[in-house]
Amino acid sequence: VQLQASGGGLVQAGGSLRLSCTASGRPRVMGWFRQAPGKARQPVSSISLSGGNTYYTESVEGRFTISRDGAKNAVYLQMNSLKPEDTGVYYCAASATAWGRERYDYWGQGTQVTVSS
Repeated sequence: VQLQASGGGLVQAGGSLRLSCTASGRPRVMGWFRQAPGKARQPVSSISLSGGNTYYTESVEGRFTISRDGAKNAVYLQMNSLKPEDTGVYYCAASATAWGRERYDYWGQGTQVTVSS
């Protein structure tokens, strides 16, 4: 599975960005991770193949929305009310194993998100 991510950029606090990631196959689970400067990569959000299961890390609950387009093998992350602490490199990831047993073996290139205060 190959992943292609896009949509990062520079935005002021309170603004919005939409990340997109397309996959060459149909992963069972797709997710977004972010790596802030000097910190480890952390999960942000994930979604199952059907879209029926989603996960959000607590800090983005109510601000970010993950969605999936099965026909396009794509996953999107709509990020609203962005905060400076959302700054980081965002990575798209995919798992061939089912929700609850996901193992992210496939990674896209990172896309930089910078939120200015």
